[in-house]
Amino acid sequence: MTPRSALAPAKINLFLHVGPVDEAGYHPLASLVAFADVGDRISVAPSDRLFLTVEGPFAGALHGADDNLILRALRALGDVAGLGEPPVAVTLDKRLPIAAGLGGGSSDAGAALKLTRDLLALELDDDALADIAMTVGADGPMCLYARAAWAEGRGEILTPEPRLPSVPALLINPGVASPTGEVYRAFDAGPPSLADRPAAPSSWDAAAVIDWLGRQRNDLQAPAVARAPAIARALDAASILPDVRLVRMSGSGATVFALFDTAAAAASAGRSLAKDNPRWWIAPANLG
Repeated sequence: MTPRSALAPAKINLFLHVGPVDEAGYHPLASLVAFADVGDRISVAPSDRLFLTVEGPFAGALHGADDNLILRALRALGDVAGLGEPPVAVTLDKRLPIAAGLGGGSSDAGAALKLTRDLLALELDDDALADIAMTVGADGPMCLYARAAWAEGRGEILTPEPRLPSVPALLINPGVASPTGEVYRAFDAGPPSLADRPAAPSSWDAAAVIDWLGRQRNDLQAPAVARAPAIARALDAASILPDVRLVRMSGSGATVFALFDTAAAAASAGRSLAKDNPRWWIAPANLG
C-alpha cells in the first residue's frame, strides 16, 4: 500500500447568519461556504496501529493530540468498517492557525477519512464518510466534501453551489485564538438575529458575487471582536488595503478574509500588510 497525502483546505464562511439557540442547545445557521487552496497537509501510511504525528508551524499550539479530531473520526471509521482502529500512521502538517474560524480540525478529519478509505480500499463512498464525519461536529460533512455549498440547519444541511466563481482573497489571522464556544456564549448575550438564507445573487460573476456578499453579514463577528479586540485591528488594517473589495471575519474568528478582483492585487496587499504586521499569519488564496 502506497502512502497517500492531500490538502485539508481552509473553510471560509463567506457570510454567516445565526439564529437563537434551540432547545437542544444548537444554533440554526445559514451560510455560503467556500474552500481555499491553502490549508493543512495530511499524510496517511500503512502501520501496525493507529497513531498521529503532528508537525508544522502551528503544531505547538495543539493540545491533547490523543483526542485530535482526526483520531476521533478514524476510530469511528474503524467501527463502521468493522476494523477496530484502522492500522494507519497519520501525519498532520499543521499550517493553519488554531481556533481560527477556518474549520481546520474538521477539514483535517475529512481529509484523513478519505485518505484512509482509499489506502485500505474500503467500500465506502463519500456520503457514507460524511455520516462518519458528523462525529467531529456539524461542519464535519461540509469539510469532508470540501466544495462550495449553502449550509443550513446546524450546518449539516448542504446544497452544493457549483456556480460560485473562484475569488482571489487574502486570509489574515492576528495571532489570537477565538474559541467557538466562547464566541457563541457572547452571541447569546447580545441582541437576537435570524438564520435567514438570502436569495442567490442575480449573477454569479465574481464582481457581482462580491457586491452581493457585501449585503450579507457574519453574526458572530461583533461578539468575537468584543472578546478579542485584535480581530478589530485585523479588520481595520484589511479594510484600507489597496483595491480591497470586501472584508469580513470567517466563522467564529479570528481569521479575517479580504476579497479582491485579481490574485495579483491580493498578493501585493499581503506583502504590504506583512511588513507592518510581521507576527500575523497572512496567506493569499483563491476561494471557491
